Amino acid sequence: MRGRKRFSTAVAAVTAALLGTAALAGCSAGDAADATRPAAQPRPKPKPKPKPVWNTAPGSVAAVGDSITRAFDACTVLADCPEVSWATGTDAAVNSLALRLLGPERVAGRSWNLARTGARMAELPAQMARAAARRPELVTVMMGANDVCRDRPELMTPVADFRASFTTALARLRTGAPKAQVYVSSVPDLKRLWATGRVNPMGRQVWRLGICGSMLKDAEDLGPAAERRRAQVSERVVAYNRVLQEVCAKDTRCRYDGGAVFGFAFDDGQLSPWDWFHPSRDGQARLAELAYRQVTRE
Repeated sequence: MRGRKRFSTAVAAVTAALLGTAALAGCSAGDAADATRPAAQPRPKPKPKPKPVWNTAPGSVAAVGDSITRAFDACTVLADCPEVSWATGTDAAVNSLALRLLGPERVAGRSWNLARTGARMAELPAQMARAAARRPELVTVMMGANDVCRDRPELMTPVADFRASFTTALARLRTGAPKAQVYVSSVPDLKRLWATGRVNPMGRQVWRLGICGSMLKDAEDLGPAAERRRAQVSERVVAYNRVLQEVCAKDTRCRYDGGAVFGFAFDDGQLSPWDWFHPSRDGQARLAELAYRQVTRE
């Protein structure tokens, strides 16, 4: 009995020793694993979203261009009517771009119409320099119809000259107002205008006085020569719009209308009753809508 008791005691001692060693080994292995485990990294802070270059709510507007921006023949015959201009007019019925952006209380003091009836693209650099002196937040450009509307197609402004003048105009603006935004309207589709007005006796009668002869001369003539002439003018309008788009795309603060004005079909009520060529009050309102949609697009 005594021998058996001593044996049991010895076995218990050895077992306890072995269990103790195993426990120590386990702790050491766990500690080693913890030591080699990489520490948790803090989550990176989200980067702030960059502010968009284009401001959809500019606080001042300068308009450059030709007779359309001066609202020629919109109120009375053979006269400018800038109060109904699509760009900077104060007439509530037209609801110009400036009126929509600035409100009636600020439109008079924070918008300037620097366009000139009869102007062609060669004049745009000088107009842009005058606009830059005002330090506007937005400049609207509608130019090119007079470069196409000559007595005959041979007198239309060459595309290369048109490009050079427009490029120079943007450079002039950047010199004096580097952060000004630019909204560029496409040249209207003059062939569609011809198709609309030629079926109206009054329109045909007025066009005989010499308005936009390259396109509108002999409005009822559907012969091959007349059709070729109109096609040549139409192709030049498309080429001008391509120039406006390409040059504007190189400037991060310039936005072309995507052909919105070119694609708009003016009906009889949206053309001047005195010349069936320039936009009427209602036509000016439609131009204002198109511009506002483009300028405020996110």
